Amino acid sequence: MYHGKRVAVIIAAAGQGSRLGASVPKQYLKIGGQPVIVKAMRVFDGMEAVDHIFVVAGEDYVDYCADLIGSYGFEKMESVVAGGSLRQDSVYNALQEMNRRRPGVEYVLIHDAARPFISEEVVLNVLEATEESGAAVACVAMTNSVRRMESGGDRSESVDRSEYYSVQTPQGFRKSLLIDAYEKAYDDSFFGTDDAAVVEHAGGQIAIVDGEYQNIKITTKEDLPMENRVGTGFDVHALTEGRKLILGGVDIPFGKGLDGHSDADVLTHAVMDALLGAAGLGDIGLHFPDTDPAYEGISSLQLLQNVREKLKEAFYEIGNIDVTLIAQKPKIRPYVDEMRKNLADALQIDVSRINIKGTTTEKLGFAGREEGIACEAVASIYR
Repeated sequence: MYHGKRVAVIIAAAGQGSRLGASVPKQYLKIGGQPVIVKAMRVFDGMEAVDHIFVVAGEDYVDYCADLIGSYGFEKMESVVAGGSLRQDSVYNALQEMNRRRPGVEYVLIHDAARPFISEEVVLNVLEATEESGAAVACVAMTNSVRRMESGGDRSESVDRSEYYSVQTPQGFRKSLLIDAYEKAYDDSFFGTDDAAVVEHAGGQIAIVDGEYQNIKITTKEDLPMENRVGTGFDVHALTEGRKLILGGVDIPFGKGLDGHSDADVLTHAVMDALLGAAGLGDIGLHFPDTDPAYEGISSLQLLQNVREKLKEAFYEIGNIDVTLIAQKPKIRPYVDEMRKNLADALQIDVSRINIKGTTTEKLGFAGREEGIACEAVASIYR
């Protein structure tokens, strides 16, 4: 509660985030190991001033969102509501659900799920101003010069940036004021870009509260914080008669080949595991199980291309890859350049980012007895 009044938060997470170009809406991407929406919710869930949290998700993601949020054990989470075609429709759906389940709520905070860096200080400032004036919005002053385009787009003019603010969330309202404003908006066929615009249309006055420049909204991939990660991979296969020896996509003349479900390219497998590990995406057994007939005899370079796509979907770029092949025989030096090129082509990176070297075990162990070949790899990625 806030000064004896119940407070509910609506997390607006129904957007598709198409400008980011990800395979899932931006609010479900991970930053620092946590989904963006989870990071956005943590501040509210940990505040004594907040009593209830409602999430509004895209219709196709309601179950996914509910399962995801449920796995983090938020104590104040109430329900996930299906959104509408517009943001205004989505928030109104959540308002109706909130009013049905928690009619005693006095203040409502609405926050973008794509703003994961909100601070408790800003939330409390918005609540304080909401209590005083009925409606308040977190904003920051414009730091860049601002120009206004005249109608027709032929001319522009400079404007005084001190008169303008960039709007953030949370936006806070007395519940009765907000619901009345939404009903008037629909009666008037008015659609605002945010909740403050809806309340303003109904005659409400909006107080401005100092936001924080770090409270950015994730919109494009450039908004994601810089992140560097490292992963390791290790694989081993037994040598056997009647199989080709494929290493790094190269068919190497040898009396034996490696046993496995695919082409058993132990070198490429280690690289795949290192990349998947760096991105926190599991391992090759998870994505390409040896029980699946679809992968029987498949080229590991083809699987490596699939791994590249998974990294791309998570907005990771490859820094470099270092590979050590462990085998008594054959010597791989004559084939290293071709291996590097194969891996580089599959990953769509410059060959200079890949290093491959071989070593023996001085005839010790299974590799020294020429019973199998092992490989380890280290990969760095960033976004």
